[in-house]
Amino acid sequence: MNSQTQKTSIAGPAGVLELALDLPAGTSRGIAVIAHPHPLFGGTLDNKVVQTLARAFVQSGWTAVRFNFRGVGGSAGSHDEGRGELEDLLAVVQHAAPAGEEQAALALAGFSFGAFVTTHAFARLQAQRPIEKLVLVGTSVSRAPAAPIDTAAHSRTLVVHGEQDDTVLLPDVMDWARPQSLPVTVVPGVGHFFHGQLPLLKTLVIRHLASPVH
Repeated sequence: MNSQTQKTSIAGPAGVLELALDLPAGTSRGIAVIAHPHPLFGGTLDNKVVQTLARAFVQSGWTAVRFNFRGVGGSAGSHDEGRGELEDLLAVVQHAAPAGEEQAALALAGFSFGAFVTTHAFARLQAQRPIEKLVLVGTSVSRAPAAPIDTAAHSRTLVVHGEQDDTVLLPDVMDWARPQSLPVTVVPGVGHFFHGQLPLLKTLVIRHLASPVH
């Protein structure tokens, strides 16, 4: 993302996982783990939306941790249709923000396929530890069902979608959100990759991260 980005790797469920860390100025507020879009369609930790999410978290005082799913970049293994990728994300969380008495505050974020995986990670983790913030952008809900978000966590959750998204259609996202009464922030005239509106996306995320945790 910038010259200060720290590249590292950890042992993951299918072999090595490639990570990129960006640190805030001053004391870190917590760890934000950010998941990238679909590996079979060019998704990597360097995706522009993923980098925008990382910048928003860093500017808001969080340590941003991006990673490549299995089979992408320097990460070992091969695509597993979300199942193994969920295990990858959980392994990154356990490495970067291990649970325990001294556990750091944790936030989860994802874009597209990464948002789909993040919903399932949230469902798995929320019973085990508090998750301070959840950010879902262009959430994939059609190829594989995203997990519902617990009602108690709605105030800590930001769902953003482009009105003109032709990769994940807005009506499909609304069909997912409606039974949960989960609010969705719709950006008019914007497609899946938020071309021309990444600064606005960053602003929306920063605003969400500044809101009180309920």
